[in-house]
Amino acid sequence: MVFATITLVAMPALHAKKPWSLEPVTRPHVPVDVPQRNPIDAFVRKAQSARGLHPLGPSDKSSLLRRLYLDLIGLPPSPAELDAFLSDTSPDAYEKVVDRLLANEHYGEQYARHWMDVLRYADVDGGMPSDAGLFHWRDWIISALNRDVPYDRFVRAQILGDTSGRADDFFATGLLARGATSLEDKDQELAFSTVETISAGFMGMTVACARCHDHKFDPIAQREYYGMKALFDPLILDKRVLATAEQIQEHARAVETYEAKHAELEAPVNELAAPLRKSLLEERILMLPPDVQVVVRKPEAERTPAERKIYDDYQPVIRIDPKKILEVMTPEQRVRFNDLTARVKALKGPPELPVFWTVREDPKRMDAKNYILQAGDPEKKGEEVTPGFPFAPVNADFTRGRRQTFVDWLTAPANPLFARVAVNRLWQWHLGDGIVASVSDFGNVGERPSMPDLLNWLASEFVARNYSMKAIHRLIVTSEVYRTASEGPADVMAANAKIDPRNRYLTRFNLHRLDSEVIRDLAYSVSGRLDLTVGGRSFREGPPQYWTGGDTEIGDYDTRTSRRGIYMGRGFHGDVELMPAFLQTFDADDGRRVCPRRNHTVTAPQALAMMNSPVILEQAAGFAERLLAETHGQIPAAIERGYVIALCRRPTAKELDTALTYVENDSKKLTGFAWILMNLDEFIYLR
Repeated sequence: MVFATITLVAMPALHAKKPWSLEPVTRPHVPVDVPQRNPIDAFVRKAQSARGLHPLGPSDKSSLLRRLYLDLIGLPPSPAELDAFLSDTSPDAYEKVVDRLLANEHYGEQYARHWMDVLRYADVDGGMPSDAGLFHWRDWIISALNRDVPYDRFVRAQILGDTSGRADDFFATGLLARGATSLEDKDQELAFSTVETISAGFMGMTVACARCHDHKFDPIAQREYYGMKALFDPLILDKRVLATAEQIQEHARAVETYEAKHAELEAPVNELAAPLRKSLLEERILMLPPDVQVVVRKPEAERTPAERKIYDDYQPVIRIDPKKILEVMTPEQRVRFNDLTARVKALKGPPELPVFWTVREDPKRMDAKNYILQAGDPEKKGEEVTPGFPFAPVNADFTRGRRQTFVDWLTAPANPLFARVAVNRLWQWHLGDGIVASVSDFGNVGERPSMPDLLNWLASEFVARNYSMKAIHRLIVTSEVYRTASEGPADVMAANAKIDPRNRYLTRFNLHRLDSEVIRDLAYSVSGRLDLTVGGRSFREGPPQYWTGGDTEIGDYDTRTSRRGIYMGRGFHGDVELMPAFLQTFDADDGRRVCPRRNHTVTAPQALAMMNSPVILEQAAGFAERLLAETHGQIPAAIERGYVIALCRRPTAKELDTALTYVENDSKKLTGFAWILMNLDEFIYLR
């Protein structure tokens, strides 16, 4: 099967060769010489056999169930779920669990977390206006994944949601609004960041490298980059209040009441401070040169432009800070002033009405010309450009809309990039490495696919299955390749490692550390304290000084801190550290850049976090309490259940004996035992 092709063209002046990824997707035949139930296995086994590799056998059932749960929903199986799986001898026992987990609402949370890395989700990013309500975009992603929204519509909604007419696409435009760094968008970051996110995330190409010059390695010209930027240049932020007319009117009345009360409380403060401020101001004015004194004393409306500049220049000298007023007060005045100002600060206004920032096309910007910007600076306009994009079809027609034309090309089944990039991401999230290891770079500098036939088959199957992401998930996790053990006979593993040191042909399951959010969720899960509510505002951990800058609270956060890690506030702000320490320690990204793959480092601070962080210490205590409650204080039973809950297996005879010796039949020592379980490598690794 060969898809109808789209003719992809590059700038004639560029000498970079055409990347392999732009070749049409040709559906290969499934190898028949290695018959397998799952076509994935046929392709992989053929590649292994051709290289003299010998795959390990299947994983044991307990390890496989833990792997599947943590992979698909980011949560461990309960002891009852483990027992049910171990006792189910039906031939489709595993497939039934897969289907149940893909239908679980927590599947959407687990895979939204992966997509959020790629699409640059952040609760706060400097002065990003869309931070208010941006969590609705995250919740839309979760919902779309749970509903198995086809991937082409998943992408279309996030680029065209403001024009699609679908009510459920409204919040998808957070992808676009998230890029603006100011209400006016004078730096044009909305368009710049959108080009970077979409090209890396959905095209798998490093188009952003052409922002300042023609791409050095791929056939992408700077003109094409700015042509793509022109697709999004007309967009401006659009604030939508998420309230009924009744709620808006009620809020307006509450604001009026608050303002009247605020003025009432502030009046005696001003009355007390006014004469002191006037006296201090007069002292400072008298210190100025006579000609400047004249300018300062003149009413603002009467100042000439030159005088206004003089006034502004001397403003720092004559400005009276509140601290200076306090310094000249008598002790009695100071006590009264502090009391009065405390009353003003204690008065809380009504909460802001919920809002969401979407985008709309501005007619003036739509009619404006578009230019190449030197070094990306909006003040340094170069050559004029027309809307377009790299690899655009010949004579692309933009009369139906700039973004519409681009998205039609992007999501077309004939586009060789679209399905390839998507299935490669899903493969990486399940198996640790993509078939193309450079998952956001399908260009000439990126890696070539280790198994090109498998990649093409998966891409064509993705299209054939109507872009169902759940269908591809199911194909991958029901394969023998996914169910392979992570460890086996030393001689077999050594022989394979000599031929394939990176395990690109998957003779074993890649052992890899869990992501930071999953580790945190796991800690709360074993203690039984994890709040599994889906959706809503993000939360912050730690005392208020960690999420405020001066007197201004940064972000709008929930107070429930035992929720899943996907809801943990993250981002960047120049005045305060917004990335939670636990997430940073375990390599979570802050959303400022496209993150195609997280680092999985092994560092001393990670070991210290697992030993000493409040999260681990508190949940270890809760874990011990749970063990005592569920076993009615029976220490041997508590120890055995601890292994089942934390590691999804029963302890060996030696482990049980060692644990019993440590606990010494003292229930108080169960907290230490729980802490030890949570500090085993096995607790934070997927095997």
